[in-house]
Amino acid sequence: MAAGLPRTQARRAAVQALYQALVNEQAPDKAELDFVMAEYANKIDKSYFQTLVSGVLKNIDEIDSELSHAVDRDLTAVDPVEASVLRLAVFEYMHRLDIPYRVVLNEAVELAKSFGGEQGHKYVNGVLDKMGARLREVEYQAAKTKREQKKS
Repeated sequence: MAAGLPRTQARRAAVQALYQALVNEQAPDKAELDFVMAEYANKIDKSYFQTLVSGVLKNIDEIDSELSHAVDRDLTAVDPVEASVLRLAVFEYMHRLDIPYRVVLNEAVELAKSFGGEQGHKYVNGVLDKMGARLREVEYQAAKTKREQKKS
């Protein structure tokens, strides 16, 4: 993953904003969002950052409902960083069909490696693999078939 890509940086900033919203139990205000964006200065796709944060917050009930099919515990028991990464990725799976599911998955795993617990990225990978099969079934199956063909 290229660390300097504007959308990658937007995802990094969005995870931080979503994490803050989760631990503070309220949507971030403009000052908090501006502060998070300022950390990334000119390296961030600001529009995509805003799309991610507002999209996740606006659709959080739908996202959490979808996640309940793949997580092995109540979402409130999932580490807040990993929950934020999962919500962001599921939003992209559901509402950003222009972004390939593998890109969403890989970016989320990298975010979990950067911000989450030591083994958090493995949990995120497992959950999002299930979610990819569920939310992006055709794309998921095509990628799976391609991987299997490479092995043979």
